[in-house]
Amino acid sequence: MILWLTTFAFSLASALLPFLPIEVYIVGAAASDRTTAAAIALGIAAGAGATVGKVVVYEAARRGSESRWAQKKLSAPKVKATYDKWMGRMQGRPWYGAAVMFLAASAGLPPLLAMAALAGILRMPLWAFVPTVLLGRTIRFTFLFLGVDVAIH
Repeated sequence: MILWLTTFAFSLASALLPFLPIEVYIVGAAASDRTTAAAIALGIAAGAGATVGKVVVYEAARRGSESRWAQKKLSAPKVKATYDKWMGRMQGRPWYGAAVMFLAASAGLPPLLAMAALAGILRMPLWAFVPTVLLGRTIRFTFLFLGVDVAIH
């Protein structure tokens, strides 16, 4: 249980602070418990922690985009054109955003930190954002734990 909570907490911190790579933590944590069940449980813990962290990023970007400073920046013609283009793609098509978010969450391309902020700015529905990030991160981290598990044996 301690390892699960530590994994959750480190993953949350890693989601907010890019200089704390969760992958390095996973190598050490996987070495301490080599079972498949542990890899799955820790993958879920890491996925959940990362999701909570990315929701913080999402909310900060969403609320920050309403500030006077952000509105001034968004009013610049080139920025506004790009913003309007992406809003047009996202409006009424939450599955489009969810597909891009799943790719970012599971493969890391485009970077999830940037995509979480963009999702907040573009007001991607939380009902699409949260499960997509949770599933993508959980799959990614579980595979990493399983990969380390296989490499150790």
